[in-house]
Amino acid sequence: MRIPELNKRVFIISVVFAHAAIAGTETSEVDEGEFEVSEEILAIVGDAEYGEYLAGDCTGCHQIDGSYDGIPSITGWESESFVWAMQSYKQKEREHPVMQMMAGRLSDEEIAALAAYFEKLE
Repeated sequence: MRIPELNKRVFIISVVFAHAAIAGTETSEVDEGEFEVSEEILAIVGDAEYGEYLAGDCTGCHQIDGSYDGIPSITGWESESFVWAMQSYKQKEREHPVMQMMAGRLSDEEIAALAAYFEKLE
């Protein structure tokens, strides 16, 4: 990646984070009965090692030790709950600009891998 492209990407990500900070970090509550994830997506078995590789983008905000510093912990989550939450952001059912952007760029297999990784953490 060329330096100007990298600077543009860093700038865009910074703007998104700034927007989220201005808008607040609250997410809209989504009733699990209203949003459903297909059985095909829930049946994907994630590769925890691949999830660990992908987790750097998550752990930039979410604390790997499970602590809560204004941003919810995602360590130890049951895999299905993690997949449900990420899919609800990906489908824009939950409102949070940063999480919608992050989930939106992940494939279903990548979400399953992240779920497998974070589930095994204590």
